[in-house]
Amino acid sequence: MIAFEAVSKTYAPGARPALDGVSLTVAAGEVFGVIGASGAGKSTLIRLINGLETPTSGRVVVDGDDVTALGVEGLRALRRRVGMIFQHFNLLSGRTVAQNVAFPLKLAGRPAAEVKARTAELLARVGLSDHAAKYPAQLSGGQKQRVGIARALATGPKVLLCDEATSALDPETTEQILELVSNLNRELGLTIVLITHEMDVVRRVCDRVAVLEDGCVVESGSVEDVFLHPASETARRFVREADGEPAAGVGLEGRLVRLTFRGEATYRPVLGEVARATGVDYSILGGRIHRLRETPYGQLTLALTGGDVEAAIARFQAGGVRVDPITPGEGA
Repeated sequence: MIAFEAVSKTYAPGARPALDGVSLTVAAGEVFGVIGASGAGKSTLIRLINGLETPTSGRVVVDGDDVTALGVEGLRALRRRVGMIFQHFNLLSGRTVAQNVAFPLKLAGRPAAEVKARTAELLARVGLSDHAAKYPAQLSGGQKQRVGIARALATGPKVLLCDEATSALDPETTEQILELVSNLNRELGLTIVLITHEMDVVRRVCDRVAVLEDGCVVESGSVEDVFLHPASETARRFVREADGEPAAGVGLEGRLVRLTFRGEATYRPVLGEVARATGVDYSILGGRIHRLRETPYGQLTLALTGGDVEAAIARFQAGGVRVDPITPGEGA
């Protein structure tokens, strides 16, 4: 659905590139996350998809169209297929909820009866039918974002761009908005590109993720692989921040390992079974149990001492548990 082909973007001659040789593909119907710190190039990347920015070099292809080659009418047609929701909602304060949602349809010249019916349908989908006559100032942050989502869906897009869409919301409201986004992906088959600086958001809703640093893609892959086994220091930092885990293992004896459990193995009493069978003792240095979308997973950082450590590791692996060695001082 979306392809970046060696895309670079520089805003001024001699300035550091906002994006530097980025190549990515986003498949139709997936939720693709892009994570990075402030200034990593995330917003520039997402604005290239709907032509709000133009690359300095390279190509951006969306649904078969080379965005960089489109004229004015071509861009207008593209933007009807690519909806966008924003961190700070960008609602028209002088218009009601219904009028905000209807605005793109009126711009597209749709008949009044169609506009009315489509607006009512979208407000029902986002749970705001009872708020149609209210103005943005009368809404909570979560309600404003729901209006923004309904407006982005007005023209029936194939792609939905989410630019830090939950950053201004409290945790409970964030959970509700992410659930709504997941439902839209599942029920409408939308391709969603989600920009965020929060690894927890990626973990909850994304299928795949790219990690940006200084305008470059330093890592990309399935959320499971990047989250559970990050290869770059940038991704490892985001994972540690998401779980609040300190560095572990300094000054401890024994074999330091990280165990990764997926699916139903997450809830099995594996540690006790292996300890009894091999005589190995273990100290738990850190751990977490969460879900990646619908899949439960667990990770534990252990120090193994005594008994037959090699046999213990073999038993873990035979039970479908991944075992990775850890060097002292590495983050849990």
